[in-house]
Amino acid sequence: MGAALSACAASQGSRAFAQTNEETLGAIAQKSGITFGTSIAADTMEIPAQAALYLHQARIFTVDWALIFGNLRPEANLFLPGDAEAILAFADTGNLPVHGHALAWNESRPEWLMSLSKAGKQKALDRHIDETVGYFAGRLPSWNVVNEPFWPGHGLDGGFRDGPWLQAFGQDYVSRAFKRAQAADPKARLVLNEAMAEVWSEDGAKIRAGLLKLVDRLQHDGVRLDAVGLQGHLDPARPYDDAGFADFLHQLGERKINIMITELDVDDSSLPDDIPTRDAAVAARYRDFLKAVLAVPAVKTVITWQLADSASWYDHAAREADPDAKRLPRPLPFDAAFRPKPAADAIAEALRNRRI
Repeated sequence: MGAALSACAASQGSRAFAQTNEETLGAIAQKSGITFGTSIAADTMEIPAQAALYLHQARIFTVDWALIFGNLRPEANLFLPGDAEAILAFADTGNLPVHGHALAWNESRPEWLMSLSKAGKQKALDRHIDETVGYFAGRLPSWNVVNEPFWPGHGLDGGFRDGPWLQAFGQDYVSRAFKRAQAADPKARLVLNEAMAEVWSEDGAKIRAGLLKLVDRLQHDGVRLDAVGLQGHLDPARPYDDAGFADFLHQLGERKINIMITELDVDDSSLPDDIPTRDAAVAARYRDFLKAVLAVPAVKTVITWQLADSASWYDHAAREADPDAKRLPRPLPFDAAFRPKPAADAIAEALRNRRI
C-alpha cells in the first residue's frame, strides 16, 4: 500500500504544483526556523491527490488516531499497529518524521479497560507504554506521552481530567508515563500535550495555571520533558487574547522547554455561510494567532490537525450528523479539492514574517 501510494502521490504532487512557483508551507516554515506539518490518518492516504498534497506540503506528520489506546488495543489481548505502520511507510517515501499521538489519554477508555480493577488498570498502562514505545523505538522520534491531562469541568483536585489512568495512579500517572516512555526508547523526544490553553475563559485560565504547575513539578522531580504541545483548535466564538496567550508561551519558554502547536485548525461553525466571507474570517484567525505565537522563540513546530477540509474531524462530524449537509466546515488551509485557500496564504504570511 505504501509503495503504490507513494509513487502515485509523487507523480500527482508534481503535476498539481508544477503550474505555480509558490513555496510549500513546509519550505516557508523551515526558513523561519519552524517545522510545519499535519496530522494524517490511514484513510487520508486512500485519495491519491490528497496523499500527494500532504507529502508535498508537510515536513512532519502526526499520527491522527492510529496510535490511540482504544484503536491499538480494542480488546485486552489485541495489538493492532497496522494503521500506524501504513502511515510510517507512507512518510518514509518523503523521508518525513512521524510524531506519535498519544500514549496516555484518559478519554480513550474501551470497555474492557474500564472493567479492570485499579491494579489491573495500572498494569494496563505500564504494559501499553512499554510495548507500544518499544515496538516503534527508533521509528517514531517523538511522542505525545500524556494528552489533555486537565479538564476543570470534572471538578477534581488540581483540575485534572478523570479517567482510567488518573483512577489508577492519581496525578502521578503523568510522571510514571514519562519515565516508562523514556525507558522504552531513550532517544525519543517526550511531549506533554494539552487543549484549550488558548481559550480566554475561566477554564482556560485553570488549564494554563495547571500546566505551569505540572511542568514545574516534572522538572523538579527530574522527569525528562522535552516539549509542551498546545493543540490550538481555534474557535472565534470563544473568548481569546492572542497577546495574553503569547505571554503564557513565554512563561513556558522560560522553563527551557520547546513549544509545539500540535493540532491547529479553526472552527468556522459560528461564521457566516457565505464561503468567501467565511474563508476570510478563518484566514484572519490563523494570521492573528500565528503572528502572536511565532514571536515566541521557544515555538519550534506548527502542526495542523489534517491539512484539507475533507479530512477534518469537523467535516466528519458534520457528515455524520447530516449526510445531506449543504454547509460543510472549511477549517483548514486547503479545500476539499486540495486547492489552497486564504488560510494557506495567511499561514504562509505569518511564517514568512516571523520575528524573534
